[in-house]
Amino acid sequence: MSKTLKIALIRGDGIGVDVAEAAMAVVDVATRAVGLPDLVRDDIAAGAGYFAKTGRDIESDGEDRAGAADAIFLGAIGLPSIRAEDGTEISPHLRLRDRFGLYAGVRPVKAYPNAPQRLADPRAAGIDMIILRESTEGLFYSAAVHKRSEIIGDTEVRETLRISRATSEKLFDFAFRLAERRRERGKSGMLTCVDKANVFASMAFFRKIFNEVAGKYPEIEVGYNYVDAMALDLVRQPWAFDVMVMENMFGDILSDLAGGLVGGMGMAACAEIGDENGLFQPAHGSAPDIMGQDKANPLAAILSGGLMLDYLAERSGIAGYTDAALLVDRAVERGFDANRLRPMEFGGDMGTKAVTREVIEQIG
Repeated sequence: MSKTLKIALIRGDGIGVDVAEAAMAVVDVATRAVGLPDLVRDDIAAGAGYFAKTGRDIESDGEDRAGAADAIFLGAIGLPSIRAEDGTEISPHLRLRDRFGLYAGVRPVKAYPNAPQRLADPRAAGIDMIILRESTEGLFYSAAVHKRSEIIGDTEVRETLRISRATSEKLFDFAFRLAERRRERGKSGMLTCVDKANVFASMAFFRKIFNEVAGKYPEIEVGYNYVDAMALDLVRQPWAFDVMVMENMFGDILSDLAGGLVGGMGMAACAEIGDENGLFQPAHGSAPDIMGQDKANPLAAILSGGLMLDYLAERSGIAGYTDAALLVDRAVERGFDANRLRPMEFGGDMGTKAVTREVIEQIG
């Protein structure tokens, strides 16, 4: 009998509650379909709503429990109306990234048939790429939750952009291995380093380390793009790219741009992976205006659940979780191909529950 794995489940705020429930329902069906036991869930209260009630952004032992689980799944965090004293939103998930060293932020971007495509060029139908965002350093190193900003009275604030060799080497090794796996699955496997090395010493250092690591992977084609040119190319020719690796803030911005090319943030899955822990979440916000109204598109959360299953296969050595992940991905693909997935986000007639039921139906 397979070992039973545990996930820390943080439903969070707004539609995070709705889409987390949808993702867990699909994950349960997929694991049962391949003969694996249900994942044990440890529900952890966290987020802006919890902060408003308790003055804490996560349960007192929540971080420890999250770190002890085999994976962490997060619905969404934050409510615009609830802020910390410094005016920033409640963001315990940023602290989880920092504490557990979740340096590899994986953002798949894939076009599906019958889903909105924002570009007229027919090649846009073949968009299938990954933005790999370093998630612990860069400009987010001094995100407010970490209390690393230099605040000079009421006249000036200075933020620190940090690029370290240790983290960058791990990130680039992850990037090249990811490109290798993509190539094995029939993709181009080209890896593009996105930076601003022509202006910032930190970015020149980032590219230098990239080139050093590239020497270990001579079979992988590499490319380079400045971040402003990358933004242009994501609109002009996104089909020309496969895996792009970049600093934290650059990845935060470009992954949202790329998500817009294939429908919107309701399709934006995300994995944040470190040496010992992995966190999985839809990249969209909490959208409190539609919370509990059965209107949210749960597919980003469902696809993030698929990424979690794939991660659990690698972490546990239980290959069945890879099969379960493939069931999730193929169910979404088949559902769109048959025009049986029509989320309200795209002007369709299906709410959160209907989309979830259809994905489950496609798993069979």
